Amino acid sequence: MNGEMDPCVRLAWDSEFFGRPIARVCGQTLDDARAAVAEAWCRRERVGCAYFLARADDPATSQCAEKHGYSLVDIRVELECKLTADDATQPSTNARLAVESDLPALESIARESFTDSRFYADGHFPRAKCDALYVRWVQESLRGFADAVLVTPQQGPSAAFVTCKLEEAGAAGRIGLLGVDPRQRGHGLGQKIVHEALAWFAAGGARRVRVVTQGRNIASQRLYQRCGFLTHSVGLYYHKWWSID
Repeated sequence: MNGEMDPCVRLAWDSEFFGRPIARVCGQTLDDARAAVAEAWCRRERVGCAYFLARADDPATSQCAEKHGYSLVDIRVELECKLTADDATQPSTNARLAVESDLPALESIARESFTDSRFYADGHFPRAKCDALYVRWVQESLRGFADAVLVTPQQGPSAAFVTCKLEEAGAAGRIGLLGVDPRQRGHGLGQKIVHEALAWFAAGGARRVRVVTQGRNIASQRLYQRCGFLTHSVGLYYHKWWSID
């Protein structure tokens, strides 16, 4: 098979970070034949773990994944907010662009803010490595992976942050990470920083913004819903592991 026809694709970044070969199963549906081909590919490539994002509206795919040894680790919920030009003129809550000196505070928040993700739900990934994943994510976001990292308040240590990236030639935006210092939760900072992100996207010309959270993370879903987001799509994340020793 050539690269376009392969049933899976190796994930170089994940493989390097977690220290074992990791791949993604292509497509969002699965039957016995496709599962067998993916199995053979992963064994041939000595893959340790394969991610599979399945359609949530296809019970046959879910049944097939479970039959072939895939474990459900996450319900992926993507939400979308439509923007207007008025969103760019919303009152400021004194957020600002993050700078390198903010990193210690952002890293501390990142270590404690994303424990509902599929990596923590999969016991094969050590907890310390999951913490390090989100620390690395916020580091790379500040150094160019994101188009903007907004923090609040404007003065003093950062209590909340959000990473923003423009897509589709600026017509759409995506929130990557949003974290609030656990000691500062319950004061509306999450909602304030989301509104800052929406204003930033709208000022840049985006007309919609999407964000992904977890089905188990009800607090996150409610936060985004309060900010005008509606559910756009739902998927099911499965992982399958092999021993490669």
